[in-house]
Amino acid sequence: MLPGWGRNGHAARYSRILGTRIAWTAAGDGEFFCPGCGGDRNYQRLTGQRRFTLLGLPVLPRGETGPVVECAACRRHFGTDALDHPTTTRFSAMLRDAVHTVALAVLAAGGAGSRTALEAAVLAVRAAGFDDCTEEQLAALVEALEADTGRITGEPCGAGLAIELHEALDPLAPHLATVGRESILLQGARIALADAPYTPAERDVLATVGAALTICSDDVTRLLAAAARTPS
Repeated sequence: MLPGWGRNGHAARYSRILGTRIAWTAAGDGEFFCPGCGGDRNYQRLTGQRRFTLLGLPVLPRGETGPVVECAACRRHFGTDALDHPTTTRFSAMLRDAVHTVALAVLAAGGAGSRTALEAAVLAVRAAGFDDCTEEQLAALVEALEADTGRITGEPCGAGLAIELHEALDPLAPHLATVGRESILLQGARIALADAPYTPAERDVLATVGAALTICSDDVTRLLAAAARTPS
């Protein structure tokens, strides 16, 4: 048998004559978290046109493919669901805003007039990334939040405050591991416990925080009880 004319050789020779090729067209760009590189990178969103080739030359269209996301650094292609993952910069901002919102919500439930609760809230918010946060700023924001939502300090978590919490926490929760979601809840618990045991209003706010973070009610109860037993 002549070289190149066995079963495998025949298939290889055939594939050099007839094949398919994808012509990619850029349809947008931006920045994303590249799963391949493990960091923030620029990307191009590509749509493709698949074509039959004859001797390496495109001859007949075979339909569209994609869209895909191409990393500008590693050149790998990913499904467009890769864009659902926030960039590192965006994730940090989401986490910072979440902790800030939880701190304000807990303070609005009854701790805005307590110096120790304000101090605990400032520590949590600064650790999250708001380095210049002060007790005066948080107290003023709680007053503004109460005026905006029509809420009175000490009341259960009303619709306006619940909306604020869900807007801050719902987009973040899918991107956090269990320990990360629990950490945010526990930061709120420590603020509530800084001056006294939980009030009913604080428990209600923290239950709303847990629900927004997709923590089941039994786990919320367990975590709040554990925080209450832990010396401050």
